[in-house]
Amino acid sequence: MKLAGVTYEVQGLENIPSDRAVLYVGNHRSYFDILVGYVTVPGLTGFVAKKEMLKIPLLRTWMQRVNCLFLDRVDIKEGLKTILEGIEKVKSGVSIWIFPEGTRNENQELTELLPFHEGSLKIAQKSGCPVIPVAITGTAEIFEQHLPFVKPSHVCIRYGTPIYIKELPAEERKFPGAYTRDVIAGMLKDMKEGQEQEK
Repeated sequence: MKLAGVTYEVQGLENIPSDRAVLYVGNHRSYFDILVGYVTVPGLTGFVAKKEMLKIPLLRTWMQRVNCLFLDRVDIKEGLKTILEGIEKVKSGVSIWIFPEGTRNENQELTELLPFHEGSLKIAQKSGCPVIPVAITGTAEIFEQHLPFVKPSHVCIRYGTPIYIKELPAEERKFPGAYTRDVIAGMLKDMKEGQEQEK
């Protein structure tokens, strides 16, 4: 499929439950992650984004219209309020998408993810919704790797098997962010190896 000159491939849609809202948890390398994520998932979906994104005019307007929440990463009280809003949205049937690395990852190695902020998975812990791990490749090649130019790229987005935090072993249940991070890193590794074999 094509989106603004960018081709994209979607894998694992069958892993997304059709009868309930979920928490999508993905790696983050580009502003395009939000756009690609939004157009490939079923049902109503909003994003948790840092409040600084309100400074980007066109993106801000679009995000405000599609159930997005803006997180204050400095004010803990305001940050908690955003998480509570996310819990309510999930309970009302709106899926939420988060990028627990907290900022765009600029590491050269695709599988070297930044630490995940554990608090970001509170939405799933408190609502009981499944976590859908998401691995995305190819988005940084569109824009971030050669600012200020936009170039065509092939993006691959893979939706993994649902994770139910309450069903994890006790130790992993304490740190669901770290557990999900490892799952996504493994997905990225598999995707990278598959792409190299195709060359």
